[in-house]
Amino acid sequence: MITVHKLKTWPLHFYAVTAGTKNFEIRKNDRDFKEGDVLILQCWDPETSTYNGQEVAKRVKYVTEWEQKPGNVVLGLD
Repeated sequence: MITVHKLKTWPLHFYAVTAGTKNFEIRKNDRDFKEGDVLILQCWDPETSTYNGQEVAKRVKYVTEWEQKPGNVVLGLD
């Protein structure tokens, strides 16, 4: 079953994903991320504690814990 996850994403990382230069996310695995899940990355400004209304959907194509802090995963995005 595919799960959709809405996630806060800081502008630096959000714009790198939308530009296609960043094709991964490193996240705490508190949502049991799986291959095939969809991430809705929502642009969040930490200085104003607000969303700017921009978002992008990305499919998770790969999940690994390799060389991560305990509880974190790398999510490869399609």
